[in-house]
Amino acid sequence: MSLLYNLGILFYGLFIRVAALFNEKAKLFVAGRKNWKQKLESAVDKNASYIWLHCASLGEFEQGRPVLEEIKKRHPKYKLILTFFSPSGYEIRKNYEGADIVAYLPMDTKKNAKDFIKLVQPEKVFFVKYEFWYNYITELKRQQIPLYIISAIFRENQQFFKSTPWGKWYRKMLHSFEHIFIQNENSAQLLEKAGITHFTVSGDTRFDRVAEIARGAKKFNIVEKFRGNNVTLIAGSTWKPDEELLAAFINNSNNVKFIIAPHEVAPANINRIQELLKKPAICFSKAEISNIDSYDVLIIDSIGILSSLYQYGNIAYIGGGFGVGIHNILEAATFKLPVLFGPNYLKFKEAVDLVAEKGAFPIQNFNELEAALNKLLNDEMSLQNASEICKKYIEKNVGSTKLIINKVFNNHA
Repeated sequence: MSLLYNLGILFYGLFIRVAALFNEKAKLFVAGRKNWKQKLESAVDKNASYIWLHCASLGEFEQGRPVLEEIKKRHPKYKLILTFFSPSGYEIRKNYEGADIVAYLPMDTKKNAKDFIKLVQPEKVFFVKYEFWYNYITELKRQQIPLYIISAIFRENQQFFKSTPWGKWYRKMLHSFEHIFIQNENSAQLLEKAGITHFTVSGDTRFDRVAEIARGAKKFNIVEKFRGNNVTLIAGSTWKPDEELLAAFINNSNNVKFIIAPHEVAPANINRIQELLKKPAICFSKAEISNIDSYDVLIIDSIGILSSLYQYGNIAYIGGGFGVGIHNILEAATFKLPVLFGPNYLKFKEAVDLVAEKGAFPIQNFNELEAALNKLLNDEMSLQNASEICKKYIEKNVGSTKLIINKVFNNHA
């Protein structure tokens, strides 16, 4: 099986090189790994002790970040190396100041795994959520370097739990982890059934991250004046299907303010959104505090501020649910905002939980959006109850990071 796996990695590498001729993301993937050994060798402090954290992309980074920062705070003797598999994570976080080295993870070949680990010589290693790279895992186990996976979540249809030869081969990888930190009880049951016992249900570290974001939220006087005393809906990370539904609601609304932060902030997309709206709307980049309160819609045409904007809202709509899946709903929920989103949310535990608890409301069409929003906007008690549900949900799920750090470092602060 390992031979087939290594052939698969080889063919994947060849495919990416060909794709790099036509695709920008593939080009970054290849270019970022060029001369990786020389770059890493010059960056590594040979007299330091390293902790290594690896994540696939940006979403997994947000899960790993609280652990990295807690280690830095509690154990400053360690230097930290952060690796990404995907350009969409690395290119955005390559200048992240919380790590001493930020790099691409070299392709998972036997030689790369040996060379990388030899250069870094990490004392402990953390993989985030879904990362299962056979050669790295095998080499870490061979060198008796403890490897942990954090915020992992398992599903019955994954290879680990199948009785096929591939399934048995994949399952062996789980035994190579020093400890597995999982998000939920369903994952625990699957692991137990597969004979895996070295795990802890620790929850999702993203709750710690959004709680930290809320504590450090930036203030925007212009947004505060825009909102005034009005109930405000914040639509975050929206896509075209989301925006078309929202525009139809906005155009027939009264006494409600709207902030739209689209996923795509290119001028052409911002113009498209403005054309959908009949209400007075202005872009954040052009807003002036002297007259901002005369507008009904504020369109955020910059990136990096959405998580702080939720503090000014009463209700949130999170985009992506009419595509591959919803974006982060926790950033809104941590500010006690009930959340609405499209139908593709079932892969996200927090969304499923909050729907069950009546703090989140999935919608499939305009009629459902209108009904859900009208209830929240016109029934003060419904809005208050949903807000309290979101607040309590966040509060009961924080603490995963400290649990992980205490277990990994044997409760030594």
